[in-house]
Amino acid sequence: MRSVVQRVKKAWVKVAGAEVGAIGPGLLVLLAVGENDGEKDLAWMVEKIVSLRIFADEEGKMNRSVENSGGEVLLVSQFTLFGDCRKGKRPSFSRAAAPERAKKMFEDVVAAVKGKGISVATGVFQAEMEVGLVNDGPVTLLLDSEKNF
Repeated sequence: MRSVVQRVKKAWVKVAGAEVGAIGPGLLVLLAVGENDGEKDLAWMVEKIVSLRIFADEEGKMNRSVENSGGEVLLVSQFTLFGDCRKGKRPSFSRAAAPERAKKMFEDVVAAVKGKGISVATGVFQAEMEVGLVNDGPVTLLLDSEKNF
C-alpha cells in the first residue's frame, strides 16, 4: 500500500460538482492498494496513518497524532500512486491491485481507521474526483508498506 499523507486545516472531495466528503483539521490521505498487498500491509498503513506524530503539542513540537489530537481523516482512493514512470512517457499501473480487490481493501482501511474512534470521510471509489485542501505547514509525507521509500 502506498499513501500520500497531508496535514490539512480542511479538505474536501467532489464528484460531478457535488461535495461527497469533507473534514476540518486532520489528514488528507490519498491511498493506493498494490497487487500484492495483504492484511499486514493494511495493518501497517492504518497504524501509520493514525499514529504519525505530525500535529503540534502545547510547545509547538510535532508530538501529537491525528488519533490523540482530535483530528479527522479524509481517505481518497488513488491507484495512480502505483504509476511506474521509469520507461517511456506513459505510466504503467500494472502493480496496482485490480479494482474489486482494491475497493475491498480500501473499505477495510476506512473501517479500521473509524474503529480507532477517528471521524472519517471518503471520496467515491473509481469516480472522477476533485480534491481540495488547505495544507497545514505544509506537511506532506509518503508512506509505502513495502518500505520502498
